[in-house]
Amino acid sequence: MPVDDAVAGLAQDRSRLGRSSTAERVADILRDRIIEGLFMPGQRLSEESICEALGVSRNTLREAFRLLSHERLLDHRLNRGVFVRVLSAEDVSDLYRVRRVLEGAAVRRPPTPQALAQISEAMTDAERAAEAGDWRAVGTANIRYHQALVTLNQSPRLDEAMRQLLAELRLVFHVMENPRDFHEPFLDRNRELLKLIEAGEPDRAAAYLDGYLDHAEQLLLRAYEPNR
Repeated sequence: MPVDDAVAGLAQDRSRLGRSSTAERVADILRDRIIEGLFMPGQRLSEESICEALGVSRNTLREAFRLLSHERLLDHRLNRGVFVRVLSAEDVSDLYRVRRVLEGAAVRRPPTPQALAQISEAMTDAERAAEAGDWRAVGTANIRYHQALVTLNQSPRLDEAMRQLLAELRLVFHVMENPRDFHEPFLDRNRELLKLIEAGEPDRAAAYLDGYLDHAEQLLLRAYEPNR
C-alpha cells in the first residue's frame, strides 16, 4: 500500500481517540495498523501527516513513537526521523521461541467457550479472505487466531505480551515475496489445531502446534537467506 494511503487512512481512527486523546491510544492505533500490514518495514513515518490525520499534537505523537520504539516496532534514526523497524533472522528465531512458550502453554489449558468462539471466528475470517484472494487480510486474521489462542491462558499480561509479539511478527511477514504460498497451508492447520483443542486433547494439540511453529519459522528464515 502506498505510504500516503496508509497515513490518510488514519483519519477514520480519530473517533477512537475520544476527548482525552493520549499517547497510549495513538500507539494502539499505529500498532493496529502495523498488525494489519498497512505500514511496511523501513517505511518513514511522517509526523506532520500522522498528526494531521489523527488530529493530535506532535508531543502526543512523539510519545506514542517512543512507546512503540520500546516495543521494538519503530526505530528512531538520528537526523532522519522515525521508521518502521526492519527485523532480522535472529529476531524471527527469538519471536518463535517466545511463541512456543506462550502458545504451547495455552493449548494445554482447558478451553473456555469465549476463547473457542474467538479462535473460530478468526479462522473463518481467514478462510473467507483467502476465497477473496486478499492475502494481507488472511495474515491479519491469522494473527487474530493466534492472539485468541493465547487467551486460553486467561492472563491479561500474557495477552498483552502476545499482542506486542504479533505486531513484530507482522513486520516479518512482509519478507515473504508470495504471501499466498506462505499463508495458504496454515488455513488447514489452523482448523486441525482447533479440532484438537475442542476435542480436549491437549498433548496432541501441543505436539501439533510444535510442528506448526517449526514449519512457519523455517519458511520465514529461508526467506531471509541471501541469494535465495
